[in-house]
Amino acid sequence: MSPFDPRQNVALKVTTRGRYAVTAMLDLAAAEGQKPVPLSEIARSSKISLSYLEQLFAALRRHGLVKSARGPGGGYRLARPISEISIADILLAAEDTISARKLQGEEYDMNDHEKSTPLWEQVGHILHLTMNRVSLHDLLEEQIPMHPHLNKIFDTLR
Repeated sequence: MSPFDPRQNVALKVTTRGRYAVTAMLDLAAAEGQKPVPLSEIARSSKISLSYLEQLFAALRRHGLVKSARGPGGGYRLARPISEISIADILLAAEDTISARKLQGEEYDMNDHEKSTPLWEQVGHILHLTMNRVSLHDLLEEQIPMHPHLNKIFDTLR
């Protein structure tokens, strides 16, 4: 998992694109150790269009989460062990925009219509802290209901 650096000032948001990226990465994780998985196979099993997956995987590859193998029997593999890929890594790679990965020290010019922006930024920071501690392995092994970090958060909110 990526070490969290509070100086990065990263706020996450969960979008359909991010959810699709997590779903596709789970398909790759399930096939880990086997031959590379073609995007057409992932598209079929996760019911995501092939052209959309091609865009997603370009971003995932740029962020070092997947690697490709060309030629017959080609496809994609995870670039790191599943226990070292956090859900935050996937969500950030899927968005791959300035808004998804705010730069340190960036200031916002809030007008009267953006008074809630600080609230959503804080929610995004909390989401990043949480998703940075949940790995692809945790999801694959269905450990989310028993995940110690998530349980600790729920306990403090009760």
